[in-house]
Amino acid sequence: MAFAIEFFLRRISQGLVIVLLVAFVIFTLLRIVPGDPIRIILGPMTPASVLEQTAKDLGLRDPILVQFGRFVGQVATGDLGRSFIRGLQGGSAGGSQDAAGYNPESRASVAELIGTALPYSLQLAGLGVLFSLLVAVPIGMAAGLRAGKWPDRLGLYVSSLFVSLPNIWVAVVLIFLLSAKADLLPAIGYRGFSYTIIPAMVVAIELSPVMIRAISVSVAANLGEIYYDVGMVRGLSRWTMIFKHVLRNAAVPLLNLFGAQMIGMLLGGLFVVEYIFSYPGVGMLTINAVFQRDFPIIQAVAILASGALVAINMLVDFTSTTIDRRLKF
Repeated sequence: MAFAIEFFLRRISQGLVIVLLVAFVIFTLLRIVPGDPIRIILGPMTPASVLEQTAKDLGLRDPILVQFGRFVGQVATGDLGRSFIRGLQGGSAGGSQDAAGYNPESRASVAELIGTALPYSLQLAGLGVLFSLLVAVPIGMAAGLRAGKWPDRLGLYVSSLFVSLPNIWVAVVLIFLLSAKADLLPAIGYRGFSYTIIPAMVVAIELSPVMIRAISVSVAANLGEIYYDVGMVRGLSRWTMIFKHVLRNAAVPLLNLFGAQMIGMLLGGLFVVEYIFSYPGVGMLTINAVFQRDFPIIQAVAILASGALVAINMLVDFTSTTIDRRLKF
């Protein structure tokens, strides 16, 4: 118990620093890149005096450190702000003023927008990881157990093929084959769970190569350890050693890979895939916000994404130390 408390306290403090640094970098970049969101908010025909006054009212003319401090204070109270562009019903309200000028209260809450989109992204991510495991685990296990033989070469060829396929090309081919030609699955938008299957297949093709190679290398390395030979000499069967010992020890590098690389790949892949398929998840919401320079949405997603990465890595590291107490973090 003492180990767990010390571990989480140390990692939470480190994680908060990382999240704050990521948030500050994103916050600063949004404000120094060319383009003024006020003109998108109010429209191109708005007088310059009105544009400037609205920017001052929103605090966009204050020093960046002052703006960031105000933003962190709002986030600390659970307030992610309101969208610059999206109205209360979630549709775009850019380029239009209210009767008495721009009114932030007429814009949608960022927390509600993300809360609406997040279940779709979680569904897509979960199904994508499931599909990738169904492909990677049997191929990677076979390759690791028969290192240097044809299963190992098969795993190498499959992972090399998958890693060479661009997301956009795979998406277009799957839409053409499974939706346009065969009419087996719907592809664009979302009107039910079936709309998640083709996007999840694209996500799985991106994740599978890394998982196949990681599983095969880890299993093969553990088969070469002394403990495996000792177990065999003591009379334990090959499959007993594999399922009770090899897989347990092989799980540590796999967990580290999942925390360090797979989650980052998953988040990046989701954004692209959701945009390709017009899938109403957080990725689609964020990309539209980037095009519209909707600062509050971009900032909130950046904080939540970095926080999720830190939390998942923390849990992965703790699980790894639970499996193998020789590891120290």
